[in-house]
Amino acid sequence: MATAADVKIGMCIDMDNKTFLVVDFQHVKPGKGPAFIRTKLKNLENGRTVEKTFSSVSERIEPVRVERRPYQFTYEDELGVHLMHMETFEEITIPRDLILNADLMTDGQVLEVMFHTEKEIALTAELPPIVDMEVIYTEPGIKGDTASTNSLKPATVNTGATIRVPLFINTGEKIRVDTRTREYYERIK
Repeated sequence: MATAADVKIGMCIDMDNKTFLVVDFQHVKPGKGPAFIRTKLKNLENGRTVEKTFSSVSERIEPVRVERRPYQFTYEDELGVHLMHMETFEEITIPRDLILNADLMTDGQVLEVMFHTEKEIALTAELPPIVDMEVIYTEPGIKGDTASTNSLKPATVNTGATIRVPLFINTGEKIRVDTRTREYYERIK
């Protein structure tokens, strides 16, 4: 057991028999009265974010041990996404909705899967922060067709996902995409 004062961003806790990830927290010490902890928690079972205030710094919380393991995407079918552990070659199947921005995932992509160590179940899976993509279709940019300095246009990448890219990007070019924000990062030369 731990206290609410031990809460940190990225920590997983068990509350109401559900696993939550601490997204944000704030320790508040008002002028009058006891200190309290205001948190923003993400439910790892359904993805919803809730706000919870722990009224006392000494209030008990139940931390959950999690482990992050590298898995490689092999294929997808009606059962889910099939992944293979990079060292043991063990295969697992997880639902597609556990993967954030799954439409940016390519064949052979390495993901980081977070497991609940006691229950041995997958909680979430994350792509690397930056991935390389090829633009398979975008409208050609016309020189001088900008009203502002950072104009963007839609582009379809090799996974079928649509992202917004600068006007100078053309079909067939390779780009880097930030998987957390789904934004264009840079052009690969």
